[in-house]
Amino acid sequence: MGGDVAESLRVSVIGTGYLGTTHAAGLAQMGHQVVGLDVDADKVAQLSAGRVPFFEPGLEEVLAHGLSTGRLRFTTSYADVAANADVHFVCVGTPQQSGSNSADMRFVDAAMRSLAGVLTIPCLVVGKSTVPAGSAARLAQLIREVAPAGEDADLAWNPEFLREGHALQDTVNPDRLVFGVTNEAAQRRLRQVYSRVIDEGCPVIVTDLATAEMVKVAANSFLATKISFINAMAEVCEVTGADVSTLATALGHDDRIGPRFLNAGLGFGGGCLPKDIRGFMARAEELGVEQAVSFLREVDAINLRRRARMVDLAVAELGGDVNGKRIGVWGAAFKPDSDDIRDSPALDVASALRSRGAEVGVYDPRALDNARKKYPELTYYDTALDAAHEADLILHLTEWAEFRALDPASLDGIVTVKRILDGRGALDAHLWRAAGWTFRALGSP
Repeated sequence: MGGDVAESLRVSVIGTGYLGTTHAAGLAQMGHQVVGLDVDADKVAQLSAGRVPFFEPGLEEVLAHGLSTGRLRFTTSYADVAANADVHFVCVGTPQQSGSNSADMRFVDAAMRSLAGVLTIPCLVVGKSTVPAGSAARLAQLIREVAPAGEDADLAWNPEFLREGHALQDTVNPDRLVFGVTNEAAQRRLRQVYSRVIDEGCPVIVTDLATAEMVKVAANSFLATKISFINAMAEVCEVTGADVSTLATALGHDDRIGPRFLNAGLGFGGGCLPKDIRGFMARAEELGVEQAVSFLREVDAINLRRRARMVDLAVAELGGDVNGKRIGVWGAAFKPDSDDIRDSPALDVASALRSRGAEVGVYDPRALDNARKKYPELTYYDTALDAAHEADLILHLTEWAEFRALDPASLDGIVTVKRILDGRGALDAHLWRAAGWTFRALGSP
């Protein structure tokens, strides 16, 4: 599980949320001496005890290994990380501002300022947070002004491309590394940090700060556009009688397009794509180039329409009125292999149906605790079969492997009516129909 590098570096990771914890554990696995910092003492205590406060496959084992080797530890002290690291990765979140599409930079600014205030030795500060265009140059100036050793504290930008459910693999075996640097010394130091993955053939793109901070938001915007495109086609397919699944297969054979992320369904959610495309639009407006990314407004609108469409389909399947009807919902996380419910399409749909008078029972393999906190009005169950008990309709809204593997016959005598809507296009329609179920998927006849 470990692995030595040509040179073990002293590294800190500022912020131990989803990105920071994964990055810290991954760097320790690469052989570096890593100290993770968070201002939340309870979180630091939890991580120091080997417990990850969120679900990510394989991460808890790698965290425990890093702690046991002594290569990984956690602290609440900026002075501690300043004295014990030469490279500092800032992995603080940039959530969407309340009442605005703009990214909230308060936490990144505070972390940079707190770190800079205790830097007394030459070092490299590396931003990994997703930030608005122009932030890196501003933060570089902040560090120079605040740091006692400001002239010796350099800033680089190294955007993250983690996929929830695959984040550890994306950390230790990335498909590319982007280094935004202003000098050769910063590039050399980043190459040292990632020497193992570079030696294994990972491509490295070296660029300036402005380009590096743009890469992540541009990638997410492209991905969101591709997902919303196929969902727009699904809207057309539903009124023409065409099958969007077959359409997507045909499109995917065109090597200019490719098959990935052409699965029509309920759309995207989570803590990255929605807020990143909205933040990109807000920043473009501030820069006076809002028309260049105006298409993202429709991308966002298409995505949100899928949730409303799922609600409409459920109401139609239940005769136009869901009041008093029992609906079983499979899925709460915004995607499988995660317990993240931020901007969850599944929970939005479940909540909307409950507000119309339906009795909604929700099951998810990992996200129930988080869902209960944010949506206490919903009813939760410990198994998929329990959530389906006496249901008039089942909604499949998060594509966990557990749901795909379910035998429709296991629900005989449990549901009131054999009726299911597949919001993710992941279930075997022939299998369910052969078992006597009324089956419909978004975008398909």
